[in-house]
Amino acid sequence: MSETGKGVNAGKLAINVQKRITRAQEKMMQKLGKADETKDTAFEEGVANFNKQMTEGTKLQKDLRAYLTAVKTMHECSKHLQDCLADMYEPDWFGKEEMDALAEDTDLLWGDFHQKLSESALTSMDTYMAQFPDIKARIAKRDRKLVDFDSARHHFASTQKSKKKDEAKIAKPLALMEKAAPGWAQGIITAHQVAQTNLSRSQAEEELGKAQKVFEEINYELQEELPNLWNSRVGFYVTVFQSVAGLEEKFHREMGKMSQNLFDVMTKLEEQREANEEAANHNATVSESDKTSPETKTDIAVSKQPNSATNVTNGSSDAELPPGVIYKVKAMHDYAATDSDELDLKSGDIVLVLPFENPDEQDDGWLLGVKESHWLQNKDLAVKGVFPENFTQKL
Repeated sequence: MSETGKGVNAGKLAINVQKRITRAQEKMMQKLGKADETKDTAFEEGVANFNKQMTEGTKLQKDLRAYLTAVKTMHECSKHLQDCLADMYEPDWFGKEEMDALAEDTDLLWGDFHQKLSESALTSMDTYMAQFPDIKARIAKRDRKLVDFDSARHHFASTQKSKKKDEAKIAKPLALMEKAAPGWAQGIITAHQVAQTNLSRSQAEEELGKAQKVFEEINYELQEELPNLWNSRVGFYVTVFQSVAGLEEKFHREMGKMSQNLFDVMTKLEEQREANEEAANHNATVSESDKTSPETKTDIAVSKQPNSATNVTNGSSDAELPPGVIYKVKAMHDYAATDSDELDLKSGDIVLVLPFENPDEQDDGWLLGVKESHWLQNKDLAVKGVFPENFTQKL
């Protein structure tokens, strides 16, 4: 069995080698102008379009993969940046929990964007490009079969010419043959020559028929497929870029919201820092003024007020600001007191901010004050309490 197998393989190899030699000879004869070549202008145009389409698709596939790689890199850089900010953000700063949530949401958004791009755009791109290698191989096969067809066609034409020459020779036997062969033998020789000529012609005609059939079958299939493939590129490009554009629009819209939230947190953190610095500076000033007599402090406070009284114009009333009050704030959110020394606040309440008698007792982010409504009714600053600064806005 092994010897048979080897023999079969050797036979196939010999046939393939002979085909290559025959094709090479045929192409050489065509290049030298000694043999005509079958031409199909419409098909050649289809092949040119196919090659252009495959080149463009290959570039688009490469660039799309590079874009996805860039998105993945941006995701990693964004995560490092958010992690860095989270590490630096101290627990008692404004918006710490919101910052942590923003970092997590940003990471998820980048990951979702990359995954959907890969699943929709890149998968479609890979499927689209997967059809080109097979068609390219069949175009190459069609070219080989065309050479075989031309070769068989030329061989058949050659046998036709040989037949005419042989018939001429048969019609005029050689003198030597006429002398050497008896009369009855000359008829046999003529019949043999005619049979040989007819056999060669029949074989050439059969080979031509087979070569033509194989070529026309693959040629017909490609004539149908190439125009359809060329026209399909428009719909494919629309699908890919609509998908990319839609995913980008959604990603940037959501990222824009988170960026705005981050900006707001940073703004409020800066406001908190400035308020704390102002309160600290004021406390230091008040602490220094405690060294003077009560009468002197009263004189200083009165001297700082134009016409001995300051009229409140940015609060809820025009009542005089009591001596010792630093400024006023407005509650932006409700606050429920959790201890006896805290103030209950409702959104919209106006609070008169007072300095701490002992600056060391002031906790970061907390202010001391009296509700303006209480002051207006009782002219009393004794009912005071602490409240969170970030629930209020300075007036």
